[in-house]
Amino acid sequence: MQQTLNATGVDPGLVNYTHLIYGLHAVSAVIGMLTAASVVGAFIFGLPSIVAVIMNYVKRGDVRGTWLESHFRWQIRTFWFAALWVVLAFVASAPLMLIWVGIFTFGIAVAIVGLWVVYRVVRGWIALKDGRPLPSGAAPAGR
Repeated sequence: MQQTLNATGVDPGLVNYTHLIYGLHAVSAVIGMLTAASVVGAFIFGLPSIVAVIMNYVKRGDVRGTWLESHFRWQIRTFWFAALWVVLAFVASAPLMLIWVGIFTFGIAVAIVGLWVVYRVVRGWIALKDGRPLPSGAAPAGR
């Protein structure tokens, strides 16, 4: 069976799949905004985002070498770095919780990471809609 490619050289099914993953991450962020959960809490521990990351890993090989690979990398890194930042914020704030200051520092850190998650989901989804890859994070050649 021949695979149909769109003008950007990738299977349109994979583009739709990537839209679905952004949609699942967005659902988690909205759940965090509209419920007692935080954005980052719903993003890291919410079922939609967990399913989205699993979907990323399942199809990662199919997008290797295409511009969609940058989106998969972006989505996976967003999830894992959000988890890392929350753990680091907790570790840094835990000793301060004895004098109640840590509750505030942890809350501020969670809010900042939540804003970062929303930014990454929105920026990535807009780039996908426009058919553009995302920055890889690697240093340009020659530097």
